Amino acid sequence: MQIPYKPQLPKTNQPIIIIGASGIVKDAHLPAYKMAGFEVFGITNRTFSKAQAMAAEFGITHAFETVADAVKAAPANAVYDITVMPEQYIEILEQLPDGAAVLIQKPMGNDLAEAKEILEVCERKKLVGAINFQLRFAPFVAAARHLINEGIIGELYDLEFKVTVNTPWEMFPVVKVHPRLEILFHSVHYIDCIRSFIGDPKSVLAKTWKHPLKDLSSSRSTIILDYGDTMRAVINTNHDHHFGPEHEESYIKWEGTKGAIKAKMGLLMNYPAGLEDVFEYSVQNEAGNYEWKKVQLEGSWFPEAFVGTMANLMRYKEGSDNELFASVENVLGTMKVVEACYISNKNGGIPQMDL
Repeated sequence: MQIPYKPQLPKTNQPIIIIGASGIVKDAHLPAYKMAGFEVFGITNRTFSKAQAMAAEFGITHAFETVADAVKAAPANAVYDITVMPEQYIEILEQLPDGAAVLIQKPMGNDLAEAKEILEVCERKKLVGAINFQLRFAPFVAAARHLINEGIIGELYDLEFKVTVNTPWEMFPVVKVHPRLEILFHSVHYIDCIRSFIGDPKSVLAKTWKHPLKDLSSSRSTIILDYGDTMRAVINTNHDHHFGPEHEESYIKWEGTKGAIKAKMGLLMNYPAGLEDVFEYSVQNEAGNYEWKKVQLEGSWFPEAFVGTMANLMRYKEGSDNELFASVENVLGTMKVVEACYISNKNGGIPQMDL
């Protein structure tokens, strides 16, 4: 079976201006844009030397000292790629030209209040805004979406994320100290991905935990998204598995009335080197038995999925795509779920001694 999973590219050239010169730009944004043949017009960073160094490394023609300088020099059809921390988003968005296309790094603010402010700025300035939730566009997610949309596994009734790995948070020093670490900066990907398949949940149950020997706000979470009595959606993450690779896990599993899909997310295992992804699906054969089949997909979450988010924004701006999948309007729903997770975590369960 041929499974289409690669993103369609824009028909027009829309030069990119990157705002921020962090590690994610070097490791994912720029390699993805080179892969897709996108033109990167310029880059800016608060520490100008970082922008200059990255421009030199990747052959970017222009390095700018400020966002204002970048906007002043930008082509009329430029797409802005914001890659900084959430507290800087609104200040940057206010400086962009009205009507511009902009891809904003996830999450959409530090909390729901900031997310609503970001949406307000985008609507007031008529920005074509999307949030860079690349997992929606990872090859294994795109392949699963095709199989589900085609009815290959029947009616979807179970969607599970399971991550048991050793995450080196020290590689992300700015994120590491955040008071909302695990759900806001990691599980948010899974929440958003679930929403892209089955919409907004009715309610949320969540608990996020610290590690006794680590100075982190949280590093393990369990999240249950309530979609009624048939559809189960659950996220289980443990970034503290320091006991060797033998029992590490990192997968998404979709189960339907006719079959199932399982995708191993190799990127998160043995990070940052990662392992190979594995994509499998199971349907009944002619004898009526379920048979698992592996499908070799090209690329992974990093950097290939970063092509998808930018390509969708460009195609929507030019009119080739009818839907901006991770629009700021849509992703506000993801941020509502995140906020509900933290409220649920704070309020706790039902004390059994009160029963």
